[in-house]
This record gives sequence, structure tokens and C-alpha cells, in this order.
Amino acid sequence: MMNRHRWLRFFFPLTGLAALIWFLVRVIPKPSRATYPCQRAAFPIASAFVIWLAGVVGSIAAFRKAQNYMSRARYVIAGVCIVISVTAIFFALTSTNENITYADDPIPNVPIGTARGINPGRVVWVHDPNVSSWAGSGSGYWFDDSITNPEICQGMLSSAVQNLTGAASNTAVWDGLFRYFNQQKGKGDVGYQAGEKIIIKLNFVIFHLNGNIDENGDQTGGFDCCFNSPQMVLALLEQLVNQVGADPCDITVGSTLDGMPNQFYNPIQAEFPGVVCLDFEGLLGRTKAVRSTTDFLYWSNPLGQSYFEGVPTCFAEAEYLINFALLKGHPSAGITVCAKNHFGSFLRTPMDYWKLWDDDYLDLHKFLPDKDNGMGYYRPHVDLMGSSHIDGKGLLWLIDGLYGAPWHNADIVPWEMAPFDGDWPCSLFASQDPVAIDSVAYDFLWTEFNDVGTNYGRPHMGGTEDYLHEAALADSPPSGVFYDPDGNSLGLESLGVHEHWNNEFDKQYSRNLGTGDGIELIAIGHDLSEADFNADSRVNFLDYAELADAWMSSLGEPGYDDSYDLYDDDVINIFDMRLFLQKWLFPIEE
Repeated sequence: MMNRHRWLRFFFPLTGLAALIWFLVRVIPKPSRATYPCQRAAFPIASAFVIWLAGVVGSIAAFRKAQNYMSRARYVIAGVCIVISVTAIFFALTSTNENITYADDPIPNVPIGTARGINPGRVVWVHDPNVSSWAGSGSGYWFDDSITNPEICQGMLSSAVQNLTGAASNTAVWDGLFRYFNQQKGKGDVGYQAGEKIIIKLNFVIFHLNGNIDENGDQTGGFDCCFNSPQMVLALLEQLVNQVGADPCDITVGSTLDGMPNQFYNPIQAEFPGVVCLDFEGLLGRTKAVRSTTDFLYWSNPLGQSYFEGVPTCFAEAEYLINFALLKGHPSAGITVCAKNHFGSFLRTPMDYWKLWDDDYLDLHKFLPDKDNGMGYYRPHVDLMGSSHIDGKGLLWLIDGLYGAPWHNADIVPWEMAPFDGDWPCSLFASQDPVAIDSVAYDFLWTEFNDVGTNYGRPHMGGTEDYLHEAALADSPPSGVFYDPDGNSLGLESLGVHEHWNNEFDKQYSRNLGTGDGIELIAIGHDLSEADFNADSRVNFLDYAELADAWMSSLGEPGYDDSYDLYDDDVINIFDMRLFLQKWLFPIEE
């Protein structure tokens, strides 16, 4: 090809030189232009060209020196010069290899895909800072009832599901959820039937392969890490048993690749004896997951090889699935919420895997953004979300955001974004749309963990939201992959709707704004006490007038009344007004 098109050999140096000239001409007169999109695109090309040029020039100079010393029989120095020459070329080539790139700021309110749910695209966010009294590491265990309040967890879950469906009672909520699911599956207008099995998939990666658990079932490490709270799990079981009427023996809870420590197992069996508690090894009364030999998930990977995998029987036998994920970042995937939670829904370990025509099981981690960096790639999340044995049985998607972490096995950290302001997230998310709930979680994680270039900024990694685009457009994804996780050649329809909020303060999506058929975020339970300036137990125009007056009065004055500084930045300004409006528009739900 080079022989036919000789100009191609000059393509990189000419493009790099043009990018360098363009960058210097534009940025030197006005340095702020370095943040412009065109300059952000030109800079990596220009810098790669400079590194390449320096390596080539250095290599040529060193090689010529080597020739000179060889002609004078000074072989040792000549050898050193040759080493320098080769090293310079190696440096130039390796320094210009593709590295991890980071995503541009999300474009707000441009929904893609088809919204799902009784109220299509609805995601409910319940925030109650009173649910946790934890003072941080060394002040007790965050998962104890004395620190994470069980009664408030029960109220948060009730508020979440009632606002999700619009029903007035938990019994009506669950009846509506089951009837909607069965209608979508072509089973008719029927609710839950006795004997039908339900599986609750938790995120217990901190107990992977029974790690951090001793022979007695007690937790031995990872005490400050993020995993599902026992209080939220028990609240969910209470509603399934007492409101839905499910027999505890028909409910399975846990994670197939992980253990379950005593702080979960003991209270579950005490309150709901018979609930099947999953455990990697099946120890101490727990149940070991077993792989099905008749029910499979077919990976739609583009490698030209056919991979399929037996799903655990607890998934295959269940009629309904509740995906109960966590609010975390991830060093390889960018985020860990509902879709990534199912990476732990199989039996896949180095010592126990499914052999397929002399090929091992498909390594899902090869298709994450740290490997395929950018947009428009095959993402196994979509197969998991579309499989009739996994998320295709999804009745409800929940995210336990009482606490959150920057990556999968990191310690819990306080959140700085509004309205958390240095507290724990103290949140619960619920939806009937698996794409919408992960999209909302992505916006929260993007905003909070923004230290780009470190594990505290992994949500900003290019390609983190790629699976959301692929899932929303699963019938015709940007990658061009034919997603067919059931192996029936029928493919998938859109799995839900994806978009980004308008900004981190208002947190509004297209349905909130009345501008599109995307996501609707219903925010419930903000602590309004600090916005009730006149202490009349209501947040209304009177409080708005007080804040506006305090803002105007503080202009040009040396001091200010910090009771109006909602944003806590030592000034009264538009940020305080935005927080006030957020609290006013999203009142407490009793």
C-alpha cells in the first residue's frame, strides 16, 4: 500500500506538525483556548508528534556518533551510542502508543432508546441523611443497626417503590410491579403466584470467593468497604414476604461467586427462616450455587468464536429477579451499578470454568473501557441485561446508595457534591428501567468522582457510558454488534432509555423538563430543615424571599448570615439559590 500511495508515509508527521502549529498559534496569544474542544483534540496529536520527532532525531544523532566511533575502533563507546539510538526509537514508539482517554463532558438532555416501566423512564431517588450516624472509620461498623437505622431504611424503600409506581400502599405497589412484568412477558394481567421463585442479586465483591470471612462465618476484613447494607436487604425481604406473600423458601438472596458473612445470614434466618442464602462454597447452612447444564447465555462477542455459558440454576429457576446494586466507581469499568453487578452472576473462576470446544469461558473484563477505550465497542453488559435468564427476568432495579465508594473494593468515602456536602450519600434509587437507573447513577458518580487520571476519576474514563448507548440502542447499536444472548437469532430491542441530566444542581432530565421522552428523576426525602428559614415547617415563597433578601444584602458587605449559605462556600450566591430551589421543588414525602 505504501508503494502505491507513497504520500501515506508522511501522513503522521504532516498531521502532527499541523496540529502543533495550530495549537501554538491559537493558544500562545490566549492560553484559555487550551480548554476549547478543538485544542483538546489537537494537543495529543501535537504532543505525540513532538515526542516522535525528538526520538527520531536523538536516534539518528546517536547512530551517527556510533558510526564515527566504530571507524576509529572505539567499540565500547560506539556500543553505548547504539544502545542510546535504539532506546530513543523505543521511547518514541512506546510514548506515542494509545493510552487511556477520558470522556468529554456529557451532553445534557438528549435521550436515546425507549423508556420502560409503568411510568416510563422513571427513576426514584430517596435521600435521607438521618439514616446513618456513622462518624467514619474507627467509630464502629457502619452496617450495625445502631449506626444504620433499620426503620428509616424500611421507610426509604416504601417511599421509593410507591413513588415509582404511584400506588398508595406497598401491597398495591408490588401487585402492580408483578402485573406489569407479566404483561410485558405475555403472561397476562396476573400478579405473583404462590410457589414462583424470586432471586435478589447483591453486590458482595468484598467477599469474593469467601474472602474476608473466616471458618465460623464472621467477617475478618473490609469492614469500611462498600457492600449492601443488611438493613436494606431485610427491608426488601420484609416486603416480599409480608406484602407480596412469597414463601421465604422461594426467595434466594446473595451472589454466586461471593460469601455471605454472619451479619447478613443470622438476621435473615432469624426473621425469615428458609430464605436461600447463596455462598461460594455452601458453608454453614448457606447454599452453594450450581451451574445449569440446560440453560445458557450466549455471548455476542465479535471475536469470531462461539462462547456460551451455563447460568446458575438459582437464576434459571427463578421467575423474577431484583437487581440490588451499589453506588461505586470501578478502575476497569468506570462504574459499578446494576449492569456490572451481573459480572458476579456466574460461576467463573480459574479453578472452575465451563469448557467450550477447548476454549475457556469468555473473559468479560477484556471488553471493559480500560481495554476497549472509547465508544462503539461490544460490551458484555448488554448480553447480561438482555438475557432471558439474567436481567431479562428483572422485576425491579435498586441501587443501595446509603454509602458509596470510588472503586469496587475501596473504603467508603464522604461525598462532596450537593446535597451531600461532606456526608454519606444516604440514598436509595429504584426503577423499572435498567438503562435509566444506571444513567442516573452515572451522572452522580461522574460528578462526585472527578479526579481524572486516578482511581477517584474512573467514571470519566472514555467508554464508561458506552454500554448504556449499546443497551439503549440494542436493536441497532453503535458498535454494529448483533446482541443475541439467548442464541435464538432474534436479537434484542431497546433495553431502556439513556440520557444525562441538565446540571448537577437541578438534576433534571427531559421528562422533568417536558422536553422529551427520556428519564424522569423523582427526588424524595431531602432534609428541608436548613431551607426552612422562617421555621414554619414549610419551604415556600416566604423562605425564597428571605434567601433573596440575604443574597442582596450581602453584596458589598464585609459579613454575611451563614444560615443562608446552603452551599457552604462562605458566600451567598446562585449556588445557594439552586440548592434552595432543589429542596423546594422536591419536598419531603411523609
